Amino acid sequence: MARVLVRGASDIGSAVALRLRAAGHAVVLHDAPRPPHPRRGMAFTDAFFERTCMLEGVLAKRASATANLGPMLACGGALPVTDAPFAEVLEAVAPDILIDACLHKHGAPEPVRGLAPLAIGLGPGFVAGDNADLVVETAWGESLGKVIRSGSALDYAGEPRPLGGHGRERYVYAGRAGIFRTGRAIGDRVREGDEVARIDGLVVVASLSGILRGLTHDGASVAAGTKVLEVDPRGEPARAFGVGERPDRIAAGIVGAIS
Repeated sequence: MARVLVRGASDIGSAVALRLRAAGHAVVLHDAPRPPHPRRGMAFTDAFFERTCMLEGVLAKRASATANLGPMLACGGALPVTDAPFAEVLEAVAPDILIDACLHKHGAPEPVRGLAPLAIGLGPGFVAGDNADLVVETAWGESLGKVIRSGSALDYAGEPRPLGGHGRERYVYAGRAGIFRTGRAIGDRVREGDEVARIDGLVVVASLSGILRGLTHDGASVAAGTKVLEVDPRGEPARAFGVGERPDRIAAGIVGAIS
């Protein structure tokens, strides 16, 4: 089985890491320190803050040093995550497969082709045979999860799939750069207008009534415009946890492509 390095610990990157590990591959998950991904109940994001976390019964553990990644992979216990500089991680892991799951919605991603024997880019900006060896479609539709061997994924559409009749209004974005502070938790119930968090004193309120499907971790540093909050108006806390349909289909495409 392959040694795989996945970049990006959002719900999509985490699903890819989880499913590849279940398929028997040795997987390391990388992200920047204290990443602001809001869908933490669907991801391994919390391990970057709290050292460990669980997703669908799988334990992830943050490596204290890049030198520990090899022994952690050999042990086969917890899924290793790391926020060390990417170049150091790439050298330490020496992956057979590199997967960029950062989803570069705006602007061109850094080329990944040549950084590993097989480099896979997810979503917009990647072109198979140019800046990646393979590309995987990430847009909703019949082609979601399709492996592209020539050409590129669809451009970023900009509008999310509706939940409970609500689209973009489910989300709240950081009004300024700063440190995100909250005492709320994923799955909490909120009413429209409730204070949920603050960013350096700026109040962040719920845009709708429902449950918190997405909530950036307390203490994360966020840039202005970062998505920090998502409310699911369907009001079912269980829907905020576990691998979602879109990440699962993307992960399934990758597992099929490298099996």
